[in-house]
Amino acid sequence: MGIAIKNFEEIILLRESGRILAETLETTANFAKEGMSTLDLDQFAENFIREREGKPAFKGYHGFPGTLCTSINEEIVHGIPRANKILRKGDLLTIDCGVLYKGLITDSAISIGIGEISAEKEKLIKTADEALSRAIDAAKPGVHLSEISKAVESTVKKAGFHVIRDLTGHGVGRQLHEDPTILNFFDGNLGPILKPGMTIAIEPIFSSGTSEMKELDDQWTLVTIDNSCAVQKEHTILITKDGNEILTKR
Repeated sequence: MGIAIKNFEEIILLRESGRILAETLETTANFAKEGMSTLDLDQFAENFIREREGKPAFKGYHGFPGTLCTSINEEIVHGIPRANKILRKGDLLTIDCGVLYKGLITDSAISIGIGEISAEKEKLIKTADEALSRAIDAAKPGVHLSEISKAVESTVKKAGFHVIRDLTGHGVGRQLHEDPTILNFFDGNLGPILKPGMTIAIEPIFSSGTSEMKELDDQWTLVTIDNSCAVQKEHTILITKDGNEILTKR
């Protein structure tokens, strides 16, 4: 299957999906406080999305129970929101969310600190911001997909952190996961050439201590094998004739 090129009507709907998602993440991040459960955040986000005529894209996807993936500290991705999972001061929290709006999907994630966090966690967040920014700068028409991968990898390595090699970005839009797969490291393959109308979710995912992960018994949550902290930052972008447009810009 080739990489889907979105038409004018689809792009209009993707912009609205992205706007709802950006507002959802920003508002949910501001809502998150010490002592809350991750289920509190999940219910808040779901209500916010539905009030704006969107639907949670993750809920029910392959059986996932939440609107959000809420991953704390050593949890990398796919943390299930739970009533007994309480936010504590010093936690590094990643909130990942997708919005379905009139058949079109956008996907985005942020990592934030709960109260005052350690210098290492601050550096992880700052590096994720930089890696995503550099990757988006590299995403232009006529450029090979691997330029995105190189931008992420070089930023993460320079900071002394470790890309989680089995987790990737992806195409998005008509489905939550579409072609292409977007590695966060350069594997030697140039990859396809980016073209206007492509919509992709770029998501640097890395940890302070390891590139390896394991799955918990809930069959969803992925954690670092050494319990080091992990971070994820993600935007859905549209490749345009002049460069790109961040559809989930906050």
